[in-house]
Amino acid sequence: MRALAVDGLVNARDLGGLPLRGGGATPRGVFFRSENVDALTARGWGELHRLGVRTVVDLRQAAERERDQCTRPDWVVTVHVDLDGLENVDFWHDYAESGLWGTAAHFLPHLAAMPERAGAALEAVAGAREGGVLFHCMSGRDRTGLVAMLLLSVVGVESDAIVDDYLETVRRADALAAASGRENDEPAREAILARRGSSTEQAFRDALAGLDLVAFLTLAGVPEGAQRRLRTWRGSITSGEDAR
Repeated sequence: MRALAVDGLVNARDLGGLPLRGGGATPRGVFFRSENVDALTARGWGELHRLGVRTVVDLRQAAERERDQCTRPDWVVTVHVDLDGLENVDFWHDYAESGLWGTAAHFLPHLAAMPERAGAALEAVAGAREGGVLFHCMSGRDRTGLVAMLLLSVVGVESDAIVDDYLETVRRADALAAASGRENDEPAREAILARRGSSTEQAFRDALAGLDLVAFLTLAGVPEGAQRRLRTWRGSITSGEDAR
């Protein structure tokens, strides 16, 4: 099972164990994804330590980070990368008005308008210190989902497996809502997409199918050394140079 039994998290999983197009599977213990780690208990942090996690890449806005209340252990390094870029008001206006903000419908436009944001996230996970890297946003759905889509694509994971990994967070929506004390907003998002002839799954499939990874990495200015570490999953796949 890729799902992690970590005290304080309900949407944490290892990105290892996913099938590669050329055969084999992604290695375990390299990249992990989750919701906000501020709810982790001391026991939960200990469980992450035993899993090998040593770096956390936080994809949230500064205002979101300021609401955190818990102290993190000194063995973990946290790297902040604001993926959203809310200062680009012109970009976000229409997505906020339409309700498409929290859907995969904005993934490709975001990569085109602000490639440096996702590029910085990829450089952060590629260049982290030795050990596993966990990346997260608030619920671990879309910002985390976008970065996971890029990481899984660059190493050549089968498309259906990438889609299923994204949908796993959707399937955990009730648990996420209960953990945060709010209502499950997945039905509302599904309704917004349905009015546009799409769905949560289809919006993500469209983003994945439309991703030009080589063009994005070039536009984002991700250095070749970082790209090599991404293609080999930080050196854990010896044949990953040719994975696309």
